[in-house]
Amino acid sequence: MIQKCQERAVQITYFLLRIVTGLLFIHTGGMILFGWFGGMPGQPSPPPLLSQTGIGGILEFIGGIAILLGLFTRPVAFILSGMMAVAYWQFHAPQSPWPAQNQGMPAILFCFIYLYMAAKGSGTWSLDSFIRYKSPNIED
Repeated sequence: MIQKCQERAVQITYFLLRIVTGLLFIHTGGMILFGWFGGMPGQPSPPPLLSQTGIGGILEFIGGIAILLGLFTRPVAFILSGMMAVAYWQFHAPQSPWPAQNQGMPAILFCFIYLYMAAKGSGTWSLDSFIRYKSPNIED
């Protein structure tokens, strides 16, 4: 009984982690692409879509939606983890070796949250799980 409750708690907290992380990325992508919340400080809104900022905005917005829904979670999370690693090393680390000084803590956290999601998958409450359950060709 206790083990079942613990498993349910893990399912719920992982679901919430996936939802909140996806929403945060949708907001950030929306700031970059659509100028939500006043846009990105010091950046044109929208940026050229084939620029590094534009591609990042697209990945954040579309990737955030996919993570929120739990759709193609493993490959999307892997790509977003790499994107956040690049963001940290390219934009934050040159400012200072310490994340507290270079404002890079969110990038590090997102990188490792997405790396965890890439390893774990979408979880029980996701479109990936629904598709897997509904498909007659895939066995659990």
